[in-house]
Amino acid sequence: MRILLVEDEVELAGALRVALARRGFVVDWVPDLEQAWEAVREPGLRAVLLDRGLPDGDGLRLLPVLRRLADPPPVIVLTARGQTTDRVEGLDAGAEDYLAKPFELDELLARLRVVMRRRSGAAPEPLVLGALSFDLVHREARVAEVPLHLPRRELAVLELLLRRAGRVVLRETIESAVFGLDDAPVSNTLDSHVSRLRRRLAESQARVGIHPVRGVGYMARAE
Repeated sequence: MRILLVEDEVELAGALRVALARRGFVVDWVPDLEQAWEAVREPGLRAVLLDRGLPDGDGLRLLPVLRRLADPPPVIVLTARGQTTDRVEGLDAGAEDYLAKPFELDELLARLRVVMRRRSGAAPEPLVLGALSFDLVHREARVAEVPLHLPRRELAVLELLLRRAGRVVLRETIESAVFGLDDAPVSNTLDSHVSRLRRRLAESQARVGIHPVRGVGYMARAE
């Protein structure tokens, strides 16, 4: 099984590569985001082990790149940032799992097995809210079986909000999931995307509302 390790701590990366190789993994290693963006496009990649504190930015900024791939590999975040808010941010951004440093190798191996079982198992159920359904495999939104054609960023915002329907998703979490390194939003860019998404949902009679929580983020709920 081929996996990508994105980690800037040389000693830790070396130890992980040796330990994982002994257990049958082929490990590609890169120390920063710039090299990771190219590495994730290599064929045959089955999983990504991703540090957050990289020299050129937060590792979570790799996740939007992965989502644009035809078959994105699952991501396990490995990081010293282990607070609850950090974990929530990582999972909301699209990571399959989140493991705080220091960790035991056996736990990492167990979590790798879990994400591989998820990937090889049955297709995930669509997200359903109001009259709207979201196919997680094909990343397609439908209202009463009629496709709802959305631009890429609005689709990404919608998916993130539906995954946490009824709960507030932080602005920073949405922005990190939707915008790339070279596409940093200005102050009202996210609001503009949400406004257009809200209008499209209303016009299609999706019966889904997107509600702002001032200074915090957004929440989706059935209307």
